[in-house]
Amino acid sequence: MNVLELAQKRCSIRKYLSTPVEKDKIDYILEVARMAPSAVNYQPWYFLMIDEDVARQKLHECYPREWFRQAPLYIVVCGDHSESWKRPTDNKDHLDIDAGIVTEHICLAAAEKDLGTCIVCHFDAALLHKNFNLPETVEAMAIIPVGYPAEPDLFDKTPKKRKSIEEIIRYNAF
Repeated sequence: MNVLELAQKRCSIRKYLSTPVEKDKIDYILEVARMAPSAVNYQPWYFLMIDEDVARQKLHECYPREWFRQAPLYIVVCGDHSESWKRPTDNKDHLDIDAGIVTEHICLAAAEKDLGTCIVCHFDAALLHKNFNLPETVEAMAIIPVGYPAEPDLFDKTPKKRKSIEEIIRYNAF
């Protein structure tokens, strides 16, 4: 499968089987994440792996949606502001960009292995920080539930609503 086919396959999954994700698939996903580019190659990310019941309950408190409880595994993408690159001209922190890139690497790698994901950013960040004792400079950027889709054909039948190429391209000036 080429990159375009993989991008066309990946979609947000909100119904998961309880089947555990095999360690070799998790290892593969994390290796793909590890290879993600970052500003000045600082790699300011950490991945909090949630797969045990007590930790799952603490995570569910931060995003109490019924569909979210189904996933057998969660990857919390965290970034450390003390380790991220800041653009010297305006001190723009590139942590959000780096976290976005690595998050999509995780989701594409999971889709390649026929696993579903959904990028969740609407969660109680302060509670997650407290529940998992994150260091002061570390921010939880996204939660990614990972698991086998309850309906595997969702990959094929989920419509991709995207703007046309003409709507998003500007040449030489806006």
